[in-house]
Amino acid sequence: MADVQQTQSDRQAKGDRVRSSAEAAARAFPALLVEAEKLAATIIAGDHGRRQSGAGEAFWQFRHFRDGDARGTVDWRRSAKSDAYYVRETEWELAQAVWLWCDRAGSMDYVSHLAQETKAFRASVLTLALGLLLTRGGERVGDLAHDGRARMGESALRRLTMSVAKPAQGSPALPQVDERLRRANVVLLSDLLRPVGDIVTFIGEASAQGAHGHIVQIFDPAEESWPFEGRILFEDQGPGQQLLTGRAESLRDTYRAKLEAHREEIAEAVRRAGWSFIVHHTDAAAQSALLALYARLAGDADIGPARGAGQ
Repeated sequence: MADVQQTQSDRQAKGDRVRSSAEAAARAFPALLVEAEKLAATIIAGDHGRRQSGAGEAFWQFRHFRDGDARGTVDWRRSAKSDAYYVRETEWELAQAVWLWCDRAGSMDYVSHLAQETKAFRASVLTLALGLLLTRGGERVGDLAHDGRARMGESALRRLTMSVAKPAQGSPALPQVDERLRRANVVLLSDLLRPVGDIVTFIGEASAQGAHGHIVQIFDPAEESWPFEGRILFEDQGPGQQLLTGRAESLRDTYRAKLEAHREEIAEAVRRAGWSFIVHHTDAAAQSALLALYARLAGDADIGPARGAGQ
C-alpha cells in the first residue's frame, strides 16, 4: 500500500512540476514576443538568396555564351555593346535551412547590478528576433533543442517560442550532431560556460557535416570585468555549489586568465571550422548583436571568426 501511495505522490509531484513549467513559459511569452518584434523591426530584412546561378528573379552576373546555352538566355542589350554574346544569370533563391539553439543552462539565469536582464532573456529575445527575420525572408528555421525538421513561417516561430520560453535547466547537453546539420547553417547562443572540450567537439563534428556555424557568446558585464570585492559568497546556478571568499578582488587576475584561455580555445576551433564568433554583453544594445549575426547569415559580411559585435 505504501508503494502505491508513493507512486501516486510521485505522479502528483511530476504533474505539479510540468504545470509549473508550463505556467512559467506562458508568462514569458508576451514579454519575449514583444521584445523580439521590436528588435526585429530595427533590422531591414531584405530577401537574399544563395550566391550561385539558378532559378530566381534577382540579377547575379553576366557570363559569356557557351555551347549548349539556349538562344533565349542571351541578353541582347548587353551583347550589343561588344563582339561577344552574353547570358544574363539570376541568383538561385532557394530557402536555406537555419538551425537555432538557445542555451537553457542554469547559468544563463544570471544577472548582475551592471545589467537589466538575464543572459537567458537576452538570448531568447535574440533567438526569436532572428527567427522572425529569417522566416519573413522565406527561410526554413529549425530548433536544435528538439527533434524534427526545419519549418517555414508561423509554424517555425511557434515551435521556437515554445522552446526559448521554457525555464532554465541544470546543464542541458549541447545539440546532437546529425543529418539535420548537413550543409546547413547553425546558430548557437550561449554563455559557453561548460567544458570547453564538449564545445570544440561539437564544432568539429558539425563542421565535418558541412555545417556553417555562428556562435554568439552572451555574457553579463560582471562576468567579464569581475568587479567583486571583499567577502562574497558565490553560488553556482547549475549544480548549486558555493564558494566563500574573503577577498574577491584577489581572484580577479586568475579568473580573467582562465576566462581568456577558455574563450581562445573556442575561438581557435571556430577559426579552423571557418565559422563566426561574436561576444555580446547584456549591457549593450541587442540590435548590434542581431545585426552582426543576421549580416553573416545573409552573406553581407565576411564569414570568419569575429569578436566584439555588441561588446
